[in-house]
Amino acid sequence: MTMEQRTGLKKAKRIVVKVGTSTITYDTGKLNLRRMEELVRELADLVNQGREMILVTSGAVAAGMDRMALKKRPGTMPEKQALAAIGQGMLMHIYETLFAGYGQTAAQVLLTKENSVRHNQYTNSRNALLALLKMGAVPVINENDAIAVDELKIGDNDTLSATVATLVDADALILLSDVEGLYTANPQIDPEAKLLSQIDEITPAIEKMAGGAGSQLGTGGMYTKLQAAKIAVNAGVTMLIASGFRNGVLRDVLEGQPVGTLFAAKEEHLKARKGWLAFGRRIDGDLVVDAGCAEAMLHGGSSLLAAGIVAVEGDFVAGNTVRVLDPEQREIARGIVNYATAAVRSIMGHQTNEITAILPGQLHSEVIHRDNMVLMV
Repeated sequence: MTMEQRTGLKKAKRIVVKVGTSTITYDTGKLNLRRMEELVRELADLVNQGREMILVTSGAVAAGMDRMALKKRPGTMPEKQALAAIGQGMLMHIYETLFAGYGQTAAQVLLTKENSVRHNQYTNSRNALLALLKMGAVPVINENDAIAVDELKIGDNDTLSATVATLVDADALILLSDVEGLYTANPQIDPEAKLLSQIDEITPAIEKMAGGAGSQLGTGGMYTKLQAAKIAVNAGVTMLIASGFRNGVLRDVLEGQPVGTLFAAKEEHLKARKGWLAFGRRIDGDLVVDAGCAEAMLHGGSSLLAAGIVAVEGDFVAGNTVRVLDPEQREIARGIVNYATAAVRSIMGHQTNEITAILPGQLHSEVIHRDNMVLMV
């Protein structure tokens, strides 16, 4: 299984690469220009091979801190946004110069959560990125930190890169980190920690292996990478975590070498709209279902009916996206709900033919229709 997944990377055509702040900055906080140049050279060479490459990069705030001679990352959102505005231009100028040196064109793309929450913006973002790839450009993507507010922030570039990989139907997502991959324990603390070569399923035990946020300059850690892996593999994207400090790391990964930790993609790719339903939209609540309902949804192709719902959590309105949890609190699906919170509570546990008596004038027999639902397991 491991060799098949890794060998399959040789044929990967469309690849998203994410590089973290810790990989392209020194301990001093200043940009590591040598590492950035090596990364761009690899990306340019892969484009020369006929592959389509997308770079998701961190480092705008760190670059801004460098320009403003700050030693410590600020704590307030306005300060971070100001530094991102200062640093993003610097960062992009460096990338443009480096890519041009290898005969490639870089294209800056700034995204926010709103670009994925709204279906028309999701579609527009997708079409713009695909057009850039068709032109032979290398999209260089970052979150639009200078204007994003908390409720519109994707939050970290691990999640952003997975969202982008889903957006463009990528074949592979490579997260370059300051560690080799996912270990059985923290290798900086436990000398017995072992690198895991492949993860076929992200279980609670696997999640426990992940810690909190990473370096002082970055916002991510192994936990955010696991969340990114959930998004990627469910969208049919093979994801791999590897060290950004390893020379020729992208070449080695795409030649099927035993590098880093591979997260096996699920076989069925989600269609573009299904990807948006699952990963683009904000989650506004949870619906807990009984075992019979879970079975019908997972294996019987059933919509979510009121009769199978045993608990409702959150505050949502019709048209919002909610998670569906089984009795063990495992997420089994996401979808667009047809009723608001109070209405679902009033009809849960009731048969479909009872809904009109409880909610006169309601037209929907399903709480979530199958066409507006994505299975997550």
